[in-house]
Amino acid sequence: MDDERVTRRRVGAAEVRRANRGWWDTDADAYQAEHGAFLGDVDFVWCPEGLREADARLLGEVAGRRILELGCGAAAAARWLAAQGARPVALDLSAGMLRHAAEAAARTGVRVPLVQADALALPFADAAFDTVCTAFGAIPFVDDSAAAMREVARVLRPGGRWVFSVTHPMRWIFLDDPGEGGLTAVHSYFDRSPYVEQDEHGVATYVEQHRTLGDRIRELVGAGFRLVDLVEPEWPAGHEGIWGQWSPLRGRLFPGTAIFVAEKPAAG
Repeated sequence: MDDERVTRRRVGAAEVRRANRGWWDTDADAYQAEHGAFLGDVDFVWCPEGLREADARLLGEVAGRRILELGCGAAAAARWLAAQGARPVALDLSAGMLRHAAEAAARTGVRVPLVQADALALPFADAAFDTVCTAFGAIPFVDDSAAAMREVARVLRPGGRWVFSVTHPMRWIFLDDPGEGGLTAVHSYFDRSPYVEQDEHGVATYVEQHRTLGDRIRELVGAGFRLVDLVEPEWPAGHEGIWGQWSPLRGRLFPGTAIFVAEKPAAG
């Protein structure tokens, strides 16, 4: 992409929502063609490092639990949860990604309810779920992630768990390059300006938000959560795959993913 079409700038909430819905609708086929095999049809992969919920068990017990997968994409994780005996609902803003979720459900025979909605206005009652989770969904893309945390807290029952993975905040210091060019710090960690791709008229077509580790913790605490763990998956030996800016070269030197594990305090 031409340099003039990539920038770091402030973007209004409406433009963010329009850009990212349009991007994922348009890119859904290419994304699944490139990453679908790695993610699987019925599997829960937290990150490009390949950490699986089957091994990590960050959600705790899932059988019988009401679970919301936020920003589900093709909903492979929700189908995996259903196969483990959970009662999942898969939600995404993008109709294009939900089309792939429906196709995978038909292909595998594992069906979960699919909901098209905005993470900032979840169409569920208070305390509707035992667990909420997302692997790189919604949180990096909404303009007000603190408000999204409050929405998660609202639909989560007391004592419930909220687990989400995002690009590790320190990665924003570097260029989006899986090679040698991605080893030199060029941006300020403290610059929260979003990464924006835009068309020839300067209209955003893709927007991703940066928050520091401290920002994320403050968002969680501000929404009433207790941080249980912060997982930084290490690059596994023998994993030679490249996913965007994730690569063995960078992965062996510094983390690419942060997974926040939080709980909503029990009532009383």
